[in-house]
Amino acid sequence: MTQLDVRPRVGDTVNGVAGGEGGDGDGDVRGKGLGKGSVGLVGSAVIGISTVAPVYCLTSTLGSTAGEVGVQMPAVFLAGFLPMLLVAFAYRELNKAVPDCGTSFTWTVKAFGPRIGWMCGWGLVIATIIVLSNLAGVATSYFWLLAGEITGNPSIGALDDNKLVHIATCLTLIASATAISYRGMTATKGVQYTLVGLQLAVLGLFVAMAFQKASAGTFDTGLDFSWQWMNPFAVESMGAFTAGLSLSIFMYWGWDACLATNEETTGSAKTPGRASLIAMVVLVGSYLATGIAAQMAVGSGTSGLGLGNPETSGNVFAALAGPVMGPLLGILLFVAVLASATASLQTTFIPVARTVLAMSTYEALPASYAKVHPRFKTPGRATVMAGVATGAFYTVMTLVSENVLTDTIFALGLMICFYYSLTAFACAWYFRGELRRSARDLFFKGVFPVLGGLLLAAVFLKTLIDMWNPSYGSGSTVLGVGSVFVIGVGLLALGLVVMLITQRRSPAFFRGEILTKSTPALVVED
Repeated sequence: MTQLDVRPRVGDTVNGVAGGEGGDGDGDVRGKGLGKGSVGLVGSAVIGISTVAPVYCLTSTLGSTAGEVGVQMPAVFLAGFLPMLLVAFAYRELNKAVPDCGTSFTWTVKAFGPRIGWMCGWGLVIATIIVLSNLAGVATSYFWLLAGEITGNPSIGALDDNKLVHIATCLTLIASATAISYRGMTATKGVQYTLVGLQLAVLGLFVAMAFQKASAGTFDTGLDFSWQWMNPFAVESMGAFTAGLSLSIFMYWGWDACLATNEETTGSAKTPGRASLIAMVVLVGSYLATGIAAQMAVGSGTSGLGLGNPETSGNVFAALAGPVMGPLLGILLFVAVLASATASLQTTFIPVARTVLAMSTYEALPASYAKVHPRFKTPGRATVMAGVATGAFYTVMTLVSENVLTDTIFALGLMICFYYSLTAFACAWYFRGELRRSARDLFFKGVFPVLGGLLLAAVFLKTLIDMWNPSYGSGSTVLGVGSVFVIGVGLLALGLVVMLITQRRSPAFFRGEILTKSTPALVVED
């Protein structure tokens, strides 16, 4: 399909306004041809919640977290929320000043220069491709699991074990999600309201029924609520706390998709930041309610229905659906997990496509990715690229080794902490001249972002050390070094190689001639 090339250059004007960064008086920005005013506050918050995929995150990490920290699992959920909240303040302040769909890439370039900014953008793109692959795989597995449950035919559910059937289904889901994202934010919102509403409603039903089972003492392993569960200092060891914290941080990743739609949001300077905070509150509330209800109902032990049982911890809802909700309503929980993974698969294309669009717009990537579809107002080529890369990555990893695929997912936490912490530090540095203007500026532009960045940097370093051990992840090794470490560090090193190649082809960006802190905004007037 025909696409528009709207890549600005320094000095270009649109409706008489200089090309570059920033926004107009009311914060409504449209600088790259994206669909202005396509998303409101609620729609933006829904996109953030959907990208995180709360029901999927809970079923895959609730048990693992309980296995690491026991009854302190709710406390660890709160501990993981803290650095994300602090970083969210950084995103909000940066978005007010520079509402650009490149988010972390654009902001870190302005704060620290083109090379650090380019690597920050690379970290976001690679993390997203890994997550898209994982989400597609999970959605595929739950599709066949649900089909088997509905039909009452185990052989249909077992089709997921057929590698060719699994890959074909996975690629179909990826293609469908890519097509919806390609057609613009209006199509995206329509799907997301349904899928997010469904998963949150079913999750609320599960919580209510779990509390009912707990009060009735239905399960012998159930526990009485204690405020001690909310005390992170009661975790037995620092190693257990760090492991639980890493899982908890992963459960919040993706809320920044709210910011990636800033050029398509009404009130671009303020609405995305508010939406991200709303999404964070909904997420932490959902996680705490579910964690407490499940722990009261079945406990956090390592046997039976206990959340820490290693045989079921990787998919808690599959084990608890029937016992807590009954055979009929339990199917709704499978539907909710499928809806969660599918919804997230679709919205996770948003940040990666728009980051690539911004990088191409500012000549940090080939110019072809700066083309926007004239009808749908989306970065069509970047969206398709993300879909193709996701499908190819998942197919190759699945055919080569399940262990490699698993270890790639374990390496995801490294990428998340990498680009989130860089963005947090970029906020404090970008606004360093304003920190003495008021107490608000000091805390929201300086203290809070730095604290959030330091916490995530500490998790990054601890994870890096833990990854060296072959026991981390699948247990695979490369020359005696854990394969998770090799994959995580290798992906970052690959980014350096790609950056050097790009530097030879786009020297102007890396000389700091295209995007600087003083680059003005590319704005289109109404």
